[in-house]
Amino acid sequence: MIKGFRDFVLRGNIVDLAIAVVIGTAFATVVKDFTSAIITPIINAFPGASANGFGFHLRGGALRDSTFINISAVINSIIVFLITAAVVYFIFVVPMQKIQARRARGETPEPEAVPEDILLLREIRDALGVRPVDGTAGPTPQNPI
Repeated sequence: MIKGFRDFVLRGNIVDLAIAVVIGTAFATVVKDFTSAIITPIINAFPGASANGFGFHLRGGALRDSTFINISAVINSIIVFLITAAVVYFIFVVPMQKIQARRARGETPEPEAVPEDILLLREIRDALGVRPVDGTAGPTPQNPI
């Protein structure tokens, strides 16, 4: 059952889905900030503009207050998106691709050699497990079980 779960998780579908969710969330932030910082103020304060700082003000006429278009929020969202995508790629995608490539080639890590004392203890355990419960000395060449 554990092996089946491990195969399901390592198949790649779960990892691809998780990556899509993270990237989608980061991209949704970029779109939301772009819309709220650029598109909405342009629509709300049409016509006229004046430059000022890391964004600019749009003036909607003499009776209205100016609307500031915050370009720094959009740039910040883009930077957050790129950093998130890079982290997800290098932490999750690259190692998973290497694991899948190994599995496709049929490479499995070679099992470590069992120390000699462990092998001896296993032989003793197996020999004790063969002894009869009735207290006799166990199997002998004259009396095999």
